[in-house]
Amino acid sequence: MSTYPNAVAPAAVTAPAGPACAEPLPVLGRDVTVPLVTGGEVTYAALDYAASAPALQRVWDDVAAYAPYYGSVHRGAGYLSQLSTDLFEQSRATVAGFLGCRPADQVVFTRSTTDSLNLLAAVLPAGCQVFVFETEHHASLLPWGDAQVTYLNAPRTPAQAVETLERALAGRTVTIGGGHGPALVCVTGASNVTGELWPVKELAAAAHAHGARIVLDAAQLAPHHPVSVQELDVDWVAFSGHKLYAPFGSGVLAGRADWLQEAEPYLAGGGASRKVARREDGGVDVEWHTTAARHEAGSPNVIGVYSIASACRALDEAGFENLVARERHLIAKVREGLAQVPQVRVLSLFGDDAPRVGVISFVVDGWNSSHFASALSAEYGIGVRDGLFCAHPLVRTLLGSEPQAQGECGAPEAAPGERSLNAIRVSFGAGTPDEHVDRFVRAVKELVTDGAKWQYRTEEGRCVPAV
Repeated sequence: MSTYPNAVAPAAVTAPAGPACAEPLPVLGRDVTVPLVTGGEVTYAALDYAASAPALQRVWDDVAAYAPYYGSVHRGAGYLSQLSTDLFEQSRATVAGFLGCRPADQVVFTRSTTDSLNLLAAVLPAGCQVFVFETEHHASLLPWGDAQVTYLNAPRTPAQAVETLERALAGRTVTIGGGHGPALVCVTGASNVTGELWPVKELAAAAHAHGARIVLDAAQLAPHHPVSVQELDVDWVAFSGHKLYAPFGSGVLAGRADWLQEAEPYLAGGGASRKVARREDGGVDVEWHTTAARHEAGSPNVIGVYSIASACRALDEAGFENLVARERHLIAKVREGLAQVPQVRVLSLFGDDAPRVGVISFVVDGWNSSHFASALSAEYGIGVRDGLFCAHPLVRTLLGSEPQAQGECGAPEAAPGERSLNAIRVSFGAGTPDEHVDRFVRAVKELVTDGAKWQYRTEEGRCVPAV
């Protein structure tokens, strides 16, 4: 801790939170206007929160208030360095509180959810088996390197997810010293494709009953619902700041310290090392930190970390009960609107009644998804996502072998022997006004009924307005 224990950046703890009511929270970009190919301008409707949510105005104001006081963290004796170190470590405590961490848990700051899960993959003990559903985002599907990985088939109900995991864990064959070796289950909290909530607490209980640990990918859950490590009984949780209304490229891995402390540092360098000395034989002896600093080598992204903490405070102060209620209202608007268009098919694993966050993917009969998304942007000023959403196995499972209509321009080329498959994703959250989802629903109906007003062409695999 610093020698200035009461030092805080101006406005860091006094900036007003967003309104704890049915109104959207103020976000950056809410008044940005964009041109339409048909003429004129319109306020941009950012409906791609699942990729990157806009920064909360509260977060931006906190960062702006701190920026003049920026200094090196854990490195300097000067006032600004000490103040920055204080804010960095206070941010760690804020995130631990936001996640409901256990007293002995560590909060490690990373670059993103992907980086967090790659860090965890790097510290797995020898012989660790990893169990992951094929429905995961690539961030949690791919990092496990040389570990023995069991990929589980997509379940069609939450109960089936638990049963599938229990069978897989019960059938483990790798043993160490006469018993089962270490095992890790990786599961999402909310799908980045369907928005559906997964039975995390039940999956954690199943994992622990079979001597396995579990990490929760909360990238899509934490911005929409409260996440408590203790209540869910998960061993680790990972999330990204840029999905939590905080810019600047920081992430979090929080949870049990033992595997982190026992492994070699994720990155070797300054900050991770406690003591370095030359040996007589010319080599170097290193004593590594046992705290979170062990895996935070290099100069940390203090502004990114501080922005995450600011977002955590803002969401807590706004109240998740209010945020969840408002999001359910928006989800109902979108789903009811899409249900009125017979040509639209919403993608789902668990069915229409499954609880979900504000992430909805769909396809439209007679349209290539790239063409449809481009028309939403160019003719209505609406930003959505099209493609496979970095969850290729899941989207392919949900789409099956349905061909996509080519329309005026097609999707990127498929792999040899595959059909061209992609979908459209609309996603929203705490900063989304009703007008944006109303405009989206209206635009879908108009495009399906009347077609696009503009001509489009394919450019580098994407559908763009023809000029």
